[in-house]
Amino acid sequence: MIEMIKFGTFRWSHVVRPTEEELQALGDHYHFHPLDLEDCRSEVNLRPKIDIYDDYHFVILHFPAFSVTQQFIEVREIKFFWGKDFLISIGKSHWMIKDIFNREKAKTLVNGQQEAGSSDSMLYQILDQVMAETQKVVERVDKDVDDCGKALFRKKAEPAIEKISITRKNVILLNTMFKPQMMLFNKLQSGAITGFAENMEDYWGNIMDYYQKIWDMVEDDGELIKGYSMTFDSLQVNRTNEVIRILTLISSILLPLTFIASLYGMNIKLPVQDHPHSFFLVAGVMILIAMGMFIYFKMRKWL
Repeated sequence: MIEMIKFGTFRWSHVVRPTEEELQALGDHYHFHPLDLEDCRSEVNLRPKIDIYDDYHFVILHFPAFSVTQQFIEVREIKFFWGKDFLISIGKSHWMIKDIFNREKAKTLVNGQQEAGSSDSMLYQILDQVMAETQKVVERVDKDVDDCGKALFRKKAEPAIEKISITRKNVILLNTMFKPQMMLFNKLQSGAITGFAENMEDYWGNIMDYYQKIWDMVEDDGELIKGYSMTFDSLQVNRTNEVIRILTLISSILLPLTFIASLYGMNIKLPVQDHPHSFFLVAGVMILIAMGMFIYFKMRKWL
């Protein structure tokens, strides 16, 4: 269903999972390019972009949100048809764009007016609120990265492995999500892409500052989680080597003792086997050998 906020000549329409009939109606009314309508039909996430036409721009943007399990990051795709006197937002789910739309609609019903007087200012307000929410998501991932650093030296490896794996997946997704959009927002700030209202460069610059701050945080988290992952792997290898080293030293000590024990278990004549204290003599020799090897390993700092 196409919902609309109208004030004066400006209209903001919001559509969640548009039907073929709704897309056809929008295309017939605004004369949108068929390829843009085809992008709106796509069920898969498309690459962020902005297509510029004489009477409107078509924008695809991606933003992060946590899944239902509150563990993994998911991509929320937003499409905008951005014209001089209209703004049409299209989404796949009832995400925060829908909440923003409902708040603006409530303001219109209560006050009889709308703060945004143009499509540019309305788009700016939407992006500003989405950026604030995005920063909260990134800050939470940033906290998860710090928790991974604290979990490195815990004795139980399984929780640390799970935490690092989930966080690394989220950081990689954030990186691949934000990187393609950096150039797009930079063009808006620089004026390479012009909107339909004047003197908006400072506002787009504010969005770019927001985005740059988030991007810097994501890049730092990417380096940290990569380092934590390598450190964790090194720690696990070191712990495994330590266990193998101890077991090897124990085996080295037991090897000559096992040889002596097996030798005196043979049914042949051996030295001192008829001695009345042969057991204590053999046991004493074995203890001396064990103690000697232990002292030798200590001197070599192998233990």
